[in-house]
Formats: sequence, structure tokens, C-alpha cells
Amino acid sequence: MSELGFILSELHFIRPLWLLLLIPVLLVWFQIRRRATRQGPEIDGLAPHLRAALTVGSGRKKRRLPIDGVALVLVLAVLGTAGPTWSRQPDPFVAQTAPMVVVLKVTPSMTANDIAPTRLERAKQKITDLLALRAGARTALVAYAGTAHSVVPMTNDPTVMQPYLEGLSPDVMPREGDDVATALDRARSLLASADTSGAILLVLDALNPADANALAGDENAGVAVGVLAMLPDGASDPGIDAVDRVKVRVTPDDSDLRTLDRSLNADYRRALNETGSQPWDDRGWMLAIPAALLTLIWFRRGWTMRWSVWALVAGMTLGLPDQAKAGVADWFLTPDQQGQIAFSNKEYKRAAELFVDPMWKARALYKDGQYEEAARTYDRLDTAEATFAKGMAHMRSRGYRAGIAAFEETLKLDPDFPQAAANLATAREILDYIETTREQSDTGEEAGIGADDTVFDNEEARGTETEMNVSEDGDRLLTTDQWMSFVDTRTGDFLRQRFAIEAAEQ
Repeated sequence: MSELGFILSELHFIRPLWLLLLIPVLLVWFQIRRRATRQGPEIDGLAPHLRAALTVGSGRKKRRLPIDGVALVLVLAVLGTAGPTWSRQPDPFVAQTAPMVVVLKVTPSMTANDIAPTRLERAKQKITDLLALRAGARTALVAYAGTAHSVVPMTNDPTVMQPYLEGLSPDVMPREGDDVATALDRARSLLASADTSGAILLVLDALNPADANALAGDENAGVAVGVLAMLPDGASDPGIDAVDRVKVRVTPDDSDLRTLDRSLNADYRRALNETGSQPWDDRGWMLAIPAALLTLIWFRRGWTMRWSVWALVAGMTLGLPDQAKAGVADWFLTPDQQGQIAFSNKEYKRAAELFVDPMWKARALYKDGQYEEAARTYDRLDTAEATFAKGMAHMRSRGYRAGIAAFEETLKLDPDFPQAAANLATAREILDYIETTREQSDTGEEAGIGADDTVFDNEEARGTETEMNVSEDGDRLLTTDQWMSFVDTRTGDFLRQRFAIEAAEQ
């Protein structure tokens, strides 16, 4: 579904009673226009063609009148006041992009070089570009040939997926074949663990027509399915052609990915509209722009209410504070509205600078990764939502004890606040694990092998300092991380062994 199709399907008004004002506006427009276009009295003895030539304004019916522009401005004002909307305000703690499972075919046919450098390598590049386009949305990866394997579970960190993606090749798959059905089952199980609707993207060069028909059940389950066909120009596949879902052919630019992302994300956004608790995002301000532009026609000679334009310009010039005269956007939008636009465009740093509302300012800081500053901003508010968000910000900045205090405060304000109790328990487990680990392990600080730049929240000072014994030749005990740094194994070797074990268990 295109963006326009999604808007039209979800469009409604927050304050629909204001639409009743359209009735008097249209009635006044009809009465004034009919009076202005009424023909004069008939004159006996005057030929019709002479009467038409001698009558001033005889073609007035075909002309646009001043009342037309005034009525259009009033209609736009009424529609804007009614609050048109098609989506809820974004929740900073809920991903605005659907969780997606990418199912990649890894077979010898994908090594064909009719798409440079090969179909498989180009598919990996496309998946990498898709991760960047989805801006941190949760994504999982499944690879299949004769068997199907979950390569990476749901993650919002593209750096985690990249090495595993690069390690995929046909020689790491334990069996040859084309078992897309099992791959789809694994993808559905990964989406089920996400506790929300999502999408499956098939990246392949051929599909069995029987498997194409099997995709019909996913729509009823609330799972959107798309296909990225790794086929060169002029080539086709009967199975891919039979898919009655969103399907695009690979392109040199990112237009294929943008089409897939828009279409697969539409169902998820609709689900957020139905189940979300955020207020609706009022888009009435968008109608103020064409209404303001239409007032420019009042400068034409003979058009009414020219004085209103000058009054409007004078009021905007004299009534606004000096700092509001800095840019054209400030004439039409408040700082919070400008911040909302930047937030929707994922320009979180700029949004944080624009927002005046402390709640939205803190949300923008949180999304920009400025967790400590976000926590300080949330601290100015005393609502359950703000204290919960403050706890999340502390957890992100590894201030576990402060996060625990914030979650406890949330439960005092609202004992039934969603996820507060679960997050409190998780925060306590993390803190207990850190302090228990400190008790049971040697820190190695005397030997100089402690972890670099790692600080644990250990206010209770649990654990003891242990001195490491270093032998005369300089040998010393190595930490797990240090041992792992000496391991020289390619990701492909790891995947080959792991897939072989999984195939044997199956």
C-alpha cells in the first residue's frame, strides 16, 4: 500500500462536530454567488445578441468570483479546526517501524553473476541498505537452502547482523535444496516472539509456485509478506510471478527497498492506530498553509477583503516576539510543531533543540541517545509516564540503581502502569548480577588487566580486591575477553558448524 493509500484509509477527524460549520459556509457562498450571477431583466424589442453585447458582466457565470476564494479559505479553516489525522503521535518506547524477518535464500543459484557482483552479494548489500533505511527497527535474519536456520534473532542493532550476513554462502549450508516452507515457519516463530504484528521479506531468485500459494495464510494471521526478486532485467520466475503480495525487482538504487518498506509497514501502523494509547497526531496545521496562500488573491483589484490581508500581515509583524521573526517557519508553526516535524523525520537532535514541551524534549533526547540529559529532563515531570521513561533512560546509561528508584516511583504513582513491574524486576536482576559477579571474580586491578572504561553501579561495595600472581617470565591469567581476542575463526566457519548441528538435530 502506498503512503497516499494508507492516509486515505485511516483518515478521520478528531473533532468532527466542527464540520457542521461547513453547512452555513456553503449556504452563504451559494446565496452570494447566485445573487452575483443573476441575469438582469429582459428588455422588450432588443435582440438577444445585442443584449449580450451591451450588458456589462454578461459572462459572470463563467468567472471566478471573490466569494469563491473566501469560501475556499473558510472551508480549509473548518477542516483544519476539525483536526484531520491518520496516525497517532509517535511513542518513543514503541518502534514506529514494523518488526521484520528477512528470509534470504543461500543456494548455488544465488551465486550467478548476472547481477553484479553476484545475486547473493547484491542481496546482502540490499539487506544492509534496508537496515539503514529502517533506522534501528527490530529485524531478524533467516537463511535457507535444503534446511532453514535462524541466523540472527530480533535486534535493532545493525552492527550485530552485519558479520553474520557477510559469513553466509552456499558452502555453509548443510544441505542443498529449496526449503522455503521451513524458512517461513521459522520467520513466523520469530515474529510471534515479538508480541506484535510484523512483516516477512523474502529475498530470493526463484520460488516454487506451490510455496507461493502457501503465503496466503499469512495475511489472515496479520503478517505482511513481501518479495525482493534477485532477477536481472528481462528474467522472470513463475513462482515469484504467482505471489499475490508486494513484490519488486531489484533496482540499482534504493527505490525497491523504499517501496517494500512503505508497503510492509502500512499494516503495522494501522495496528498501532487501533491498539495504541498515544493521542492522535493533529494534522490540521497543514491546511493553514494553502489557506494562507489563497489569501494572496485578495491583492487582485476588485477582490474583497483586501484590508484583512494588511491587518493579518501587520498583526504577524507587530504581535510576534523578536525571536519568532527569525524564520518563515516561525510565522506559521510553534516551536513544538517544528519539533514534531523534525521528530517525525527522525532528526532527533534538532527536535530536542526545538521542543519547548519537556515531555517531548525528553523523548527527543532519548531517541538521540542523550540518555543522561533525557533523565534530567524527565525529572522535571511527576507523572507515571515520565518516571517510567526516566527509568528507561537511566537503564540505557547503566545507572541501574537510579533506574530501580524511578521504576519504584512509577509503581507508587500508578501500580498498574504497563511494563513497570517487569522492568523493575529486570533492573534488580541486572544490578544483583553485577554485584554478584564482582564478589565471585577477581578484578585484576593490581595486575593491570582490568576492563577498560567499564564502570559498574556498585554503591554497596560488594566484593573484594584480589591481587594477581604474575610469574617471572611475565605470563599471567587472561580474562575471557582476552582469550576471545586470540581466536582466529571466520564467521562462515562458525555458521557452518552451527547449521550442521541444527540440521543433525532436525
